Amino acid sequence: MQTKKSEEVLAEVHRNCRLALQSISDILPETEDGDVREELMRQHESYERLCGKAAILAKDRCVELKNPSPIKKAMMWGSIKMNTLTDRSRAHIAEMMVQGTVMGITALKSSLAEAGGEEADEEILSLAKELLAAEEDFERKWKKLIA
Repeated sequence: MQTKKSEEVLAEVHRNCRLALQSISDILPETEDGDVREELMRQHESYERLCGKAAILAKDRCVELKNPSPIKKAMMWGSIKMNTLTDRSRAHIAEMMVQGTVMGITALKSSLAEAGGEEADEEILSLAKELLAAEEDFERKWKKLIA
């Protein structure tokens, strides 16, 4: 049974992935550390794969997914440029990535909690949990680079 809550979870997965992809694309040109660049590229590939899965589920269920607005993208771009203007160190880039993943984790947990009580679409919930696990893993990796 298709539920509104399941659609909202799927929309959150898609939004989360799109924002992460945009953030990584914005921060890559500012990143000089080779190891950090490699980790960013690995994470970009993971987000692309998960975003693709969300798009397939949305198509199968006739759900329209919206991309972040140009204003939101511009605000993110500006924030990243300002944050890296004077500090492009490994630790600073890692701190920025931790902040982004924590926001994503919080949004996903909230969406999953709201969808919890009803007949939710198991494939959508599974994808959201897969993304949540990936983001928690990314957060741990970035935290190690801060130290």
